[in-house]
Amino acid sequence: MEQQPTATAAIEATVETVFRIESPRIIAGVARIVRDVGIAEELAQDALVAALEQWPRDGVPDNPGAWLTATAKHRAIDLVRRRERYERKLQEVGRDLSPTAPHHLDEPADPDDIDDDLLRLVFTACHPVLSAEARIALTLRLLGGLSTPEIARAFLAPEATVAQRIVRAKRTLATKGVAFEVPYGPEREARLGSVLEIIYLIFNEGYAATAGDDLLRPALCEDALRLARVLAELMPKEPEVHGLAALLELQESRAGARTGPSGEPVLLKDQNRRRWNRMLIRRGFTALGRANAVATGGLGPYALQAAIAACHAQAYAYEDTDWAQIVTLYGLLAARSPSPVVELNRAVAVSMAEGPGPALEIVDALAAEPSLRDYHLLPSVRGDLLARLGRTTEARAEFARAASLTRNERERELLLARAEGRG
Repeated sequence: MEQQPTATAAIEATVETVFRIESPRIIAGVARIVRDVGIAEELAQDALVAALEQWPRDGVPDNPGAWLTATAKHRAIDLVRRRERYERKLQEVGRDLSPTAPHHLDEPADPDDIDDDLLRLVFTACHPVLSAEARIALTLRLLGGLSTPEIARAFLAPEATVAQRIVRAKRTLATKGVAFEVPYGPEREARLGSVLEIIYLIFNEGYAATAGDDLLRPALCEDALRLARVLAELMPKEPEVHGLAALLELQESRAGARTGPSGEPVLLKDQNRRRWNRMLIRRGFTALGRANAVATGGLGPYALQAAIAACHAQAYAYEDTDWAQIVTLYGLLAARSPSPVVELNRAVAVSMAEGPGPALEIVDALAAEPSLRDYHLLPSVRGDLLARLGRTTEARAEFARAASLTRNERERELLLARAEGRG
């Protein structure tokens, strides 16, 4: 009996949703077999096509993520079988197919070795043979699941440029024979800054999705948080590793309160803080304490952001927030890692500590900043400040402009409501 068109469309939507969630793990697992991230991505796409063909006919499997992973891995094994030079790998890969079989890695035994395919993928994509722009674009594509247009919009670059970066990055990793591994010693430390940046970007995409119908992408937050925890255990003397772990723990603690019953965004001032996860907050404070304990030259950017998040976590009500301390911390962050976005966030804190007038001066000074030209939070913040100053007409115009710039449907709905005086 054939599926009805509406049922088929629902199954296809399920396939695409599951793939969006599972694709980083699929690509990482397949890359471990074929040792080529470009081929791994192609095989993951092949599994997606197979699901779109088979699931409408046979039904959605009980564990769709495992089905996609197994399909991609079987195709990887078929590819390996067709390559005589991978005969030695074949026996090893075959053992990996059994869910109860132990993993056998060809990396040398080392007390610092770690068996985590996603972390291997991050370190591989952060290899110094790639430029910083290429590392970010490639990893957001592979681990963040962002499309080329989404990445281009996020970094204010032409789509063609971003597409070329991704293609060249995959080709470079293949032609240079970059090992799919978490490196050791000095090489690991040399890549650490890029790895932390990538984990941070992946978490941010999960925390506030660049595009789509949902504000949150919880699977990305979970992956980023787990990787940060793994790194903290792996590199206990690196303060910024603990700083990043603390920041992600504290940010994730708010997840349950950040959306309403229908998935609509709930602003920080309106969140029910009883829904904040106290266990994650405790973990965040512990990680921040470790960062302080091993830091020798003052806190780094991630630890400073974690300290800001800790100020929010300590306040049992929005009105109790120590905004003066947050302004001070943003000043330190701006000195340590200056950026227009940091300055915009500092303006928000200033508005709460000193009033909307002084904050508006800061925001207006950012209006000509090229990197913020299409950044929807700039007119959003400005609209909020204008509203608090009683300049309602101007505020609504800013909210409307912010709504036109965001590609996330939930954010757009909230901003349009404020533009219409409903928020």
